[in-house]
Amino acid sequence: MAKLHVSTIINGEPQEFLCDAEQSLLDVLRGPLGLTGSKEGCASGDCGACSVTVDGRLVCSCLMLAAEAEGKSIGTIEGMAPGDRLHPLQTKFLEMAALQCGICTPGVLMAAKSLLDRNPDPTEHEVRYWLAGNLCRCTGYDKIVRAVMETAKDMREAVR
Repeated sequence: MAKLHVSTIINGEPQEFLCDAEQSLLDVLRGPLGLTGSKEGCASGDCGACSVTVDGRLVCSCLMLAAEAEGKSIGTIEGMAPGDRLHPLQTKFLEMAALQCGICTPGVLMAAKSLLDRNPDPTEHEVRYWLAGNLCRCTGYDKIVRAVMETAKDMREAVR
């Protein structure tokens, strides 16, 4: 079977790759593109570990065909922070020990950033609802939710 040629933008940079018609975006990100931050937890869209943004919309990359990335703008955990500095969410997750084994962390961070990009002042209920698609077996979620809430507060104060 012939490979498909895909042109896309990943983390702000134009990218081209070849893929099989049945390959998921996650497979291509982690394989030929070497972007291993997104994790495969379930391969069925149930855990959120592979969350990325596609044209600003949060998606599970294990459920999206790589060929569907044609002409789209993809954001991955590798592009979350500018240069060598961590994104405020990443910093707060470290400060508040809101991560443990790390399998879910990239997806949780992508989901949290997506939320804060849309709503800089979420309620705790909104944070919990937005992160409901991300499963974590280690933390119990409280530290994650508190870290997102604290980051939102810090980011709002920084723009005042």
